[in-house]
Amino acid sequence: MQKRLPSLSLSSYGMGWPANRRIAVIALVVGALLAIAATVAHLSGGEGSHQTGAGAAPTPVHSPSSAASPGPAAGSGSVPGPPQIADPVAYATAAAQMLWSYDTRDSSRDQQLAGMRAWMTTETTYADWASVSGQVPDPVLWSRMTDQDQHATAHVSEGHYPSAFKQALAEDPSAITEAYIYVVTANGTQQIAWTKGGSGAEERAVTLAVQCRPNHDCTLAAIAPSVTQ
Repeated sequence: MQKRLPSLSLSSYGMGWPANRRIAVIALVVGALLAIAATVAHLSGGEGSHQTGAGAAPTPVHSPSSAASPGPAAGSGSVPGPPQIADPVAYATAAAQMLWSYDTRDSSRDQQLAGMRAWMTTETTYADWASVSGQVPDPVLWSRMTDQDQHATAHVSEGHYPSAFKQALAEDPSAITEAYIYVVTANGTQQIAWTKGGSGAEERAVTLAVQCRPNHDCTLAAIAPSVTQ
């Protein structure tokens, strides 16, 4: 049975960030997606991967199960380092698990942010750090979470390309070759625990913009403002 969680939920914080910054990150690739997604109020998902080649539209398949993230980097607390993989869906699902997991018992807020930053693309034209860092509570709320030893783990059940992204790419296959940014929706469950045995679980969904240039590992570009099926 799903339990109601306390208000101190890392992954639900920052949902009110303005969409215009996030939209700018992926407008070159998925203008059609964003136009449709502006009318959608809820997140939803499936599971998928992509075909190589600029002219090929993505075809859903199961994400690789071996795309595990390496251990935490120095100075990043419990945040795992980004995996070295070139598949957009596998990277996005790993990133979603990272975003939904935290441990205030051994990670400061600065360490959480530093660990998340390591997942980001270094191409400033496409990196929307505000949309990602906005998922971390402000210092006061993080302090309250720390006082309760709040921590969370996550299981990502699936990831997929939204249909509008696939349609936009099919209509203009060359669009992907400028930024190589893919839009992926991930779905899963977050388990949160705190002092005195408190715990709860909640379903989560997030849509990410992931940059995967040919012959390079993927990186995170942004959290997209909304998503279609």
